[in-house]
Amino acid sequence: MKSGHKITKVLHGSIAEEMEIEPGDVLLTINNCKIKDIFDYHYYCNDEYIVVLIEKPDGEEWEIEIEKDFEEDLGIEFEESLMDHYRSCTNKCMFCFIDQMPPGMRETLYFKDDDARLSFLQGNYITLTNMSNEDLERIILYKLSPVNVSIQTMNPELRCKMLHNRFAGEALKKVRRLYEGGIEMNSQIVLCKGVNDGKELDFSIRELMGMYPYMRSLSVVPFGKTKYREGLVPLEKFNKEESAVVLGQIHKFQQECLEKFGTRFVFASDEWYITAGLPIPEEEYYEGYGQIENGVGMVRSFLDEVVAAVEECEGSLVEKTVSAATGVLAGPLIEDCAREINKKYPNIKVNVYVIRNEFFGEEITVAGLITGQDLMKQLKDVELGEYLLLPDTMLRSGESVFLDDYTVSDVEKALQIPIRIVKSDGAALVRMILEEDYE
Repeated sequence: MKSGHKITKVLHGSIAEEMEIEPGDVLLTINNCKIKDIFDYHYYCNDEYIVVLIEKPDGEEWEIEIEKDFEEDLGIEFEESLMDHYRSCTNKCMFCFIDQMPPGMRETLYFKDDDARLSFLQGNYITLTNMSNEDLERIILYKLSPVNVSIQTMNPELRCKMLHNRFAGEALKKVRRLYEGGIEMNSQIVLCKGVNDGKELDFSIRELMGMYPYMRSLSVVPFGKTKYREGLVPLEKFNKEESAVVLGQIHKFQQECLEKFGTRFVFASDEWYITAGLPIPEEEYYEGYGQIENGVGMVRSFLDEVVAAVEECEGSLVEKTVSAATGVLAGPLIEDCAREINKKYPNIKVNVYVIRNEFFGEEITVAGLITGQDLMKQLKDVELGEYLLLPDTMLRSGESVFLDDYTVSDVEKALQIPIRIVKSDGAALVRMILEEDYE
């Protein structure tokens, strides 16, 4: 077999299926060019006319001429999703969550990715310290956008300290190179108290504003602290008053950006508002939810989805009790949702149970880091009703396993209750409680 990329899946109705490309075939070249990785693949596949060289399992080679729409995908997936090995992170960031994991968990939970190709494909945020100059220039040549960059600070010396990498400050020049190359970017700052906040945050926001419009947006998220920080840099979480100060800084820049650019540009994650005890802004504030994956506007979107779904649903008139479990941060949100449902359907009672994170430490408040053992321990003697609802963020992607390797089945057996996993949107929660279109 010649050097190439093994195809593992051909999507139904795709161009590849029409061309009789099959799983087990090997992609050798496109337009007579060898494909190094997913960057090359997407670039060479973009044209309206391409020539693909495929090797069949018996060694026969097929040269296939394809006419298609510009940027239309062929509909094939590969043995390696990046068509190359994943590149692990070389930093030791003072705020890194993986460094705060307890020992003895499954090996994949300790893998740190910092691969530029994952930013393009999956929206991952990368530090650029692991990006080669060759990859940088390929991104610019191929016009691959957007690239999501985890900035932390625009102060080079401070960035070296925060990432514990002597090249981290120099890597900021790559942000400037992407800007000069016309590559769209989104950015993120993980804010650490007494480190990159205050005047440092002002400086970083202003520097990133200077790269608008190619730097499309910036989110500011708080550092997350577990109880496993022995030997790491001492860091404390922001309290209520400090969170309000951070929001004041961000709001000041938002007003300036609205006047200059017509966009707020910099956004605070929902956790700042919740910690500060301030109301979550309305939908228009989030300008299309461009940073929702960083927790910016997730609460507002969820609430609005619940209200709309309750209005649309007919629901069952059968009297029943169900339960929902979530983390401390989302607890008030899910309670609001339960009240919204109960206003229209008083016969339906929804018990909301807020789970303290004893596994990682009670300073971790997000639902996605709740473990199976915390669920079993804290729900064993409470009224659960007919079934228990859990958000899909508690589980490993595509599986029924919690972070501590307990399964949904384990928790069902321990609690003697059926569990239903809910997608992380308000409409799905409402439909599952009312049992409309439940699958």
